Amino acid sequence: MSLFRTRPVEAFPHVDAGEPVEGSLEGEATLKRVLSARHLVALGIGAVIGAGIFVLTGHAAANHAGPAVVLSFVIAGFACGLAGLCYAEFASMLPVSGSAYSYAYATLGELVAWFIGWMLVLEYTFAAATVSVGWSGYFTGLLESIGSATGVALTLPAALTSAPFDLVDGRVVATGAIVNLPAVAIATAIAALCYRGITQSAFVNSIIVLVKLVVIFMFMAFSLQFIDPDNWTPFIPESQGPERFGWEGVLRAASIVFFAYIGFDAVSTAAQEARNPQRDMPIGILGSLAICTLIYIAMSAVMTGIMPYTMLGTPKPVATALETYPSLLWLKTLVEIGAIAGLSSVILVMMVGQPRIFYSMSRDGLIPPMFGRVHPKHRTPHVGTVVVGITAVTLAALLPIGRLGEMVSMGTLLAFATVCIGIPVLRRTRPDLPRAFRVPAAPVVGILGAAACLYLFWQSFKANWHWMSGWIMIGLLIYFAYSRRHSKLNR
Repeated sequence: MSLFRTRPVEAFPHVDAGEPVEGSLEGEATLKRVLSARHLVALGIGAVIGAGIFVLTGHAAANHAGPAVVLSFVIAGFACGLAGLCYAEFASMLPVSGSAYSYAYATLGELVAWFIGWMLVLEYTFAAATVSVGWSGYFTGLLESIGSATGVALTLPAALTSAPFDLVDGRVVATGAIVNLPAVAIATAIAALCYRGITQSAFVNSIIVLVKLVVIFMFMAFSLQFIDPDNWTPFIPESQGPERFGWEGVLRAASIVFFAYIGFDAVSTAAQEARNPQRDMPIGILGSLAICTLIYIAMSAVMTGIMPYTMLGTPKPVATALETYPSLLWLKTLVEIGAIAGLSSVILVMMVGQPRIFYSMSRDGLIPPMFGRVHPKHRTPHVGTVVVGITAVTLAALLPIGRLGEMVSMGTLLAFATVCIGIPVLRRTRPDLPRAFRVPAAPVVGILGAAACLYLFWQSFKANWHWMSGWIMIGLLIYFAYSRRHSKLNR
């Protein structure tokens, strides 16, 4: 039964009621409470609006759903909405940095918590690498646009902008490239910013969010005149095989574009740095999720309306759609700038989130103590930030975007399902805990949310079961070799 021992849960006081601002009462450096509700909403939008629009929408439409990718976003958004309600209750009740890991530890036990923490490594670290690869594609396109406008050759060699390895029929195949240099550069720069401090990271993220929202709304406004309703016919293309169009393709696309929504739960990793988490965490989580869902639906409808879906399967589908219309070429450069900004904010929020999950796991003894150290000056989990940065840089330099994105989605879906299950469990085991935000019809929402997330997980798992199974086995080996013996609950 020690595998399912739970961490004791106590009600958290409102932090405005006297928690020291600079460090703990014992003089130890701690995370700094500086984030407002506005910062948290911006963090959510910064993480969510990015790869889903600028990278994955075209792939999902061209290969799986066609114009019905709009429905795929609705399905994925529904699953996220159920999970978001559960996250909001947990984050207001347990304002700590561990996100789904901490919630599982309080409800379902240590082994489940470790499993979810290991899945969150997939979500955050692999997501940072995945989006860095997408960033590289748009950056290369921007250089080409600037070069053609100025008459100066600014194109980088293909060997320095592509992954040196790819996965073909389950086998690792060399592509002939050397390294994805732009992906390495952006991942390194953002890791350095995250090391510097949460205040600086939140400020930069707010500016980036503003830039990319302006660009997105400009794209939709100027593209409306070119929408051809014939491009939406048939809305759900006839099935051409397993997971390729038809309703099966729509559901498969939903599991792919689910990657686009992963950012909203990153808000919960900043709970220990929020000024008033009991009030602000539900606002940040649910507010950013609602805004982003509406933008995704509108954007995918416009993209498939101005260009046949079969032509959107490129690394930069928004820019590809604009290239069809000479009168919109001036907007193409702005879209590339917006995409670069948007993807940068996603990488930033992912790199903010993972070190804070490591921080919580280290405080519980499940990973080495060095991950729980906080920089005395910058007040960031600096060791975890360096480790996550190096890992993300390595993955971005070597691997392609498709396989990385699928693994990220599967890890995220398992984490979301666990959070959904945890809410009705904690309602039964600890009904006395004060809850600043309560999920309406908690048992129904929890069960539906878990079922929706697990169904979407299965869609991806069927094609990637061997990779996910290998990842799970590595995690279990680490738990039984180190984490179980060093857990603070052993004392």
